[in-house]
Amino acid sequence: MAETAMMNAGANAARKTRIENAGDAARAAWDAYVGAHPDATHFHQFAWSDLVKSVYGYEPVYLIAREGEKVVGVLPLIDAKTPLLGRSLISTAFTVGGGPLADSPKIAAELAGAAVKLGEERDVQYVELRTSGAMFEHWITKADRYAGFRRTITSDDKDNLTAIPRKRRADVRKAIALEESGDLKIEIDSDPARFYALYARASRDLGTPVFARRYIDAMIDTFGDQVEMSTAVFRGAPVASLLSFYFRDVVAPYYIGLGPGAREGRANDALFWGAMRRAAARGSTEFDFGRSKIGTGPYAYKKLWGFEAKPLEYQYWLVKAPEMPDVNPNNPKFAVFTKVWKKMPLPLANAAGPLLMPNFP
Repeated sequence: MAETAMMNAGANAARKTRIENAGDAARAAWDAYVGAHPDATHFHQFAWSDLVKSVYGYEPVYLIAREGEKVVGVLPLIDAKTPLLGRSLISTAFTVGGGPLADSPKIAAELAGAAVKLGEERDVQYVELRTSGAMFEHWITKADRYAGFRRTITSDDKDNLTAIPRKRRADVRKAIALEESGDLKIEIDSDPARFYALYARASRDLGTPVFARRYIDAMIDTFGDQVEMSTAVFRGAPVASLLSFYFRDVVAPYYIGLGPGAREGRANDALFWGAMRRAAARGSTEFDFGRSKIGTGPYAYKKLWGFEAKPLEYQYWLVKAPEMPDVNPNNPKFAVFTKVWKKMPLPLANAAGPLLMPNFP
C-alpha cells in the first residue's frame, strides 16, 4: 500500500503544472506545440519574439506550461515599454492575435494568472490578450473596436469565385479581364522595396505612422516562405502591393499598400483574388482576411466579399491603469494628429513614422 501511495504521489507530481519563461532551449518544443494546437495562429510562433526584440527592442516573455516534460500550454507576451504611453504586457504586440493556447481551460487560466502576476511585478499599466474570443470571466473584455473575417476556401477556383457575392464578383471579373488584356499584372516579389514604398504612402494617406523598413526585412528573413509579397502593376506602374502570411492551412493577407492608379486598375480585387487562388493551389483551406475597425471602409469592403464579421474580444487586466486603454492611431484623441499627418510630405512621414510606431504595439 505504501508503494502504491508513492506511485500515486509521483503521478500527481508529474501532472502538476509548472509555468516558466521559455528560453531558446524551449524553442523547438514551443513551436511543436503551437504547430499542433487547433487554435494557434501565425503570431504564436516563437520567432515573433526574435522579430519584435530585434526591431523594437522590447523584451519577449514567453510563458510555457509543462506537466513533467510535456508541454501543455503557451502564452507569448511582449513587455512593451512605450516612450509615450508607458509599459504593458501584450500577447502579442505588433500583431492582431495572441492569447494563451492550452490543453484545458484550467491551464489557460493558470497562464493568464501568471501573466497578471508578472505584470504586477513589472509595474505595468495593463496586461492585454488579443484573443479572438473572451476566455476569462473576470477580465475586462473589449469587443466593439475590431472584427475579424475568415472563411473556408476550396481547391476549385470556380467555387471560390461563386462564393463571392454577385456585386463584388463582378468587380473581381473586371480585374481578371484587365489581367487577361495585359493591362494589369500580378507579380510575386522577392524584394520588399515596392511593397514598402506603397505601404508607406498608404499609411501616410490614412494618417498613421508607418513602421520601419527593417521590420519587413526582418519578417522576411525570419519566416521565409511563410511570407508572400505580390504587387499589382497597372500599365507598367506598380499601384498596389500585398503581404500575406501562410501558416498551416491558413493564408492571411495582412498588409496592403495602395497608390495612384490602384482603383482604376482594380488592384485591390486582383491582389486578394490572386492570393486566394495561389493559396488554394498550395493546399490552404482557410482565408483569413484579417481584422478591421468596425464601421470603417475596410470593414465594409471585406463584408462585400461575403465574409462574416466576427467581433474580436480582446481582454485586459488593469494593473496600474485606471481605465481600459485605447492605444491606436484611430483614437479620437489623436484626431488632430491624424489630420496633420495626412498632409505631411511623404519623405518626412517616412522618416518620422518609424520613430513613433513603437508607441502603438
